[in-house]
Amino acid sequence: MTTVYLTIDTEYSSGLVSDLSVVDRAENYARSIAAITPDGPAGISHQLKLFEEHGIKAVFFVDPMPAMVWGVAAIEDVVGPIMEAGQDVQLHCHTEWLELAGPDAVITDYTGANLKDFAFEEQCRILEYARDTLVAAGAPDPVAFRAGNYGADNATLRALAELGIKYDSSHCPAMEDGGACGIDLGPEDRSPVLIDGVVEVPVGSIGAMGGGLRHVQITALSLREMCAALRHARDTKDPYFTLVSHSFELINRRTLAVNKVVRRRFAGLCRELASMRGIRTGNYRDDPPSIDAPAQSGLQEPLPANPIRTGLRVAEQVVSNTLYGAL
Repeated sequence: MTTVYLTIDTEYSSGLVSDLSVVDRAENYARSIAAITPDGPAGISHQLKLFEEHGIKAVFFVDPMPAMVWGVAAIEDVVGPIMEAGQDVQLHCHTEWLELAGPDAVITDYTGANLKDFAFEEQCRILEYARDTLVAAGAPDPVAFRAGNYGADNATLRALAELGIKYDSSHCPAMEDGGACGIDLGPEDRSPVLIDGVVEVPVGSIGAMGGGLRHVQITALSLREMCAALRHARDTKDPYFTLVSHSFELINRRTLAVNKVVRRRFAGLCRELASMRGIRTGNYRDDPPSIDAPAQSGLQEPLPANPIRTGLRVAEQVVSNTLYGAL
């Protein structure tokens, strides 16, 4: 049985900030968290409804850093619906908010695009603030973390261990060339592994045409490719497999148009997760990964690239981008 972690990075957008007013916060929430569109909501309420209909456990990595500018209530609005639905809330962190917060930032003498841009002691302060704010917003003490932009390093893992956070999912094997992650792991590290006192749980990947890997994200792969990846993980007895999405990923946040291609893809994934034999969905609260489980994915090749699947996805992406534009 393969445990699938369907993870949702749930975050306000620093790129959509205009004046940090209450109205600005409400607009950001509508675009980035609730994903309100003329065709109805396509954000976390839509995702939570699908998960309930299909009996899916999911992991919502929630970023509490905007509380520095909008207060804890801004994070309560995010955490509340997820907790009410019985889903798992874990910790996320985008350090871009430090610059926006100015003198109200937890660290004011330096800003960085990624957590790894800070020294160990600074990372401890940032993560402690983020953890405490998430709990103040109504979440249980987090046991798992993912860095914004995957921008963690080994100092991040040591800081997490210092704070008692046992799991990290910032290593994306498919993005090791040019990606933001600085953890001392490579593309071959595709299974949970204990490093610097934390169990690292890599993001899933498949083989890419021409070599290399492609990450398993809702906007990066077609439904056909994701299903093939899930079957491959099951058939090769991989104990854990991680997929990534975002709270805003089913819409274009600037035009507020629902991306019907991605929305159908997400709904289809939920149906497959509910019906595919040999897999189950899990979370870090109830089904944490164990490095004692037979770890196969780091020893075997990932799902091989397939020209037909790849070609169909590229064509689908062209249609998606033409009709709905970028996120």
